[in-house]
Amino acid sequence: MSRIFVPDAAEMPRTADAVVVGGGIVGVATAFWLSRAGLDTVLVEMRDGLSTLTTPNSIECFRAQFTEPAMAELALPSIAIFENLAEVIGIPGYDVSLRHQGYLFVTDDPATVPDMKASVEQHRRVGVTDSEFLDHDELLRRFPYLSERAVAATFRQNDGWLSSHEATQGFAKGSSARFLLQTRATSIGLDGQGVCGVETDRGTISTRTVVNAAGPFAGVVCGMAGVELPLEPVRRQKAFISPRPQIPQDAPLTIDVIQDVYWRPETGGAYIAWVDPDEPAGDPREDLPLDWDYPAIVLDKLVRLNPFWDEIAATLKGEEIHPSAGQYVYTPDDQPLIGPVPEVAGFYVNCGYWAGVMLSPEAGRRIARLVTGEMKPEENALRPTRYAEGIVYEGGSFLRGRH
Repeated sequence: MSRIFVPDAAEMPRTADAVVVGGGIVGVATAFWLSRAGLDTVLVEMRDGLSTLTTPNSIECFRAQFTEPAMAELALPSIAIFENLAEVIGIPGYDVSLRHQGYLFVTDDPATVPDMKASVEQHRRVGVTDSEFLDHDELLRRFPYLSERAVAATFRQNDGWLSSHEATQGFAKGSSARFLLQTRATSIGLDGQGVCGVETDRGTISTRTVVNAAGPFAGVVCGMAGVELPLEPVRRQKAFISPRPQIPQDAPLTIDVIQDVYWRPETGGAYIAWVDPDEPAGDPREDLPLDWDYPAIVLDKLVRLNPFWDEIAATLKGEEIHPSAGQYVYTPDDQPLIGPVPEVAGFYVNCGYWAGVMLSPEAGRRIARLVTGEMKPEENALRPTRYAEGIVYEGGSFLRGRH
């Protein structure tokens, strides 16, 4: 049975088979699968609780609509795990508020229609068999809230969203790992064999296996082991709009692929967001500044394909807008780094995510398979050595968007 606690000196573990650094959903899912593989697993999290930094600042969605094979290989089994999480974690009736309301990628540019059709064909090649191409008439028939200017879309009904907090807690509760809160990793111990421990501000844990799942701080943790990987934290903002009757609560996550702006319904209101292409990479931070004009920019962009937002924007009050910000972490090909770092034996990474919530279940399981030898590093398409091997993946022309 797991334990989530702030350790005192007497309770601080001195040894572990594996130590995971980072208590977001990626780290917790990793700890779950490592413990299920029979490893005595400890996770260290610097903050007061699990899933309190990057994970809650996502819009908590999942999708299988990937054109990239390596991403689809993570997404499809991850969705299956989410759908059956109560059984997977062994807690009957455990509920993560999973909703299959779909992902809708919409365009109003006729020039992008061939790409959309091609993406659905590519979905089939990577194992996604239930995505659809929707032409103008079918699109407006199914989703009448859209503007007449929308010309086409791709859609998958079985995409959707869930409670990332409950999913994280489920992985924690279903594991036998120990989760140490308010415990900051300060260095990685190394000897002639590789990793030999993790030093924290509460003491040292001896181990031969460390998994870096530190989200935006993954680059810092890599530095503790003398490793440098191409990881760029970038601020991403969102806002929750308080309930309004004009917001269709049965709508899917709706993405304007031309403007990279999107929204989804939530408890009578909606989450809204925009991927600002000019947002620079920065240092990892726990407290991020908010741009108070950001919600207005997003609303202005949303109106083009979702005209009901115009009436809402005209009457919104400040207290009805709830902005927040987190950091995504990008790699050169926008795909995560998963697996051992060969120059430091025993040091593994599970990082580089802009889609950590949706990919975390299978990514965590993959780490466990790599640690136990069930999977060979060369069988893992997302190995961190791929750039040195000259492998930089390319995504689809519009579904590579970071939603």
